[in-house]
Amino acid sequence: MGPASIPVRQRFVTHDGTGLSFLRAGERRGRPALLLVPGWSMPASVWSAVIDPLAATRQVLALDPRGQGESDLPAHGYGIDWRAQDLHAFASAHAPVVGVGWSLAALEMLQAIHLFGSAPFAGVVLVDSSVGEDPPPAPGADFLARLRREREAALADFVRAMFAHPPPDEDQRALVQAALRLPLEARLALFPSALPRTHWRSIARGLDRPLRYMVTAQFAEQARALQAHRPGTQVESFEHSGHALFADEPARFTERLLDFVASL
Repeated sequence: MGPASIPVRQRFVTHDGTGLSFLRAGERRGRPALLLVPGWSMPASVWSAVIDPLAATRQVLALDPRGQGESDLPAHGYGIDWRAQDLHAFASAHAPVVGVGWSLAALEMLQAIHLFGSAPFAGVVLVDSSVGEDPPPAPGADFLARLRREREAALADFVRAMFAHPPPDEDQRALVQAALRLPLEARLALFPSALPRTHWRSIARGLDRPLRYMVTAQFAEQARALQAHRPGTQVESFEHSGHALFADEPARFTERLLDFVASL
């Protein structure tokens, strides 16, 4: 591996003029590049534990979706189709990429492929997200109601629950403050609740690119079901990690992701 590469923050402008901020590291290193996309309300910096080790051998692009991190905060564009268009445009501008979508971003990546095709992607990695297989995840109605009622406290608990091994308090507070930047109604609009679960199942099963599905215990059964219906799917289970498994087990996550890229 090469020496550490200091991430540089850069900007990408979407079709509607929204500026998306992203971190680039390992600029002249192996292709395809690794495109890391964070989940609901989270900034690109949530990937910080794995950016440097990944960038030792690969170009890494860690994206702040619109409204998140240091990207612009437009008044519109928070539905999944719009964010999927952003993601497709960014991936196309940096193709070929291996798309690594965590949580909500996994669905946005699937939607981008569904709407615009898989051409920019050399491979896809879905990280701890439901893909529409059984059993369905527990409903989040209580969380949404609490988010409306006491936003900061709800987000603080949400961030704390992402980790099996919580980072320092100041790091958790930084993630909460980043999440608070997004207005409540925009935050709620990010959830693609109008689409049935079978929509995601159909896209994932029909994906025409190499696929690795990295999951914690909450999605282990879905992973087995997807693998049964799409035999080429590579599954990695992180039984001792929280939802942010790349932060809880960064060395293992890095190794498994680089192994996947090397196999393409």
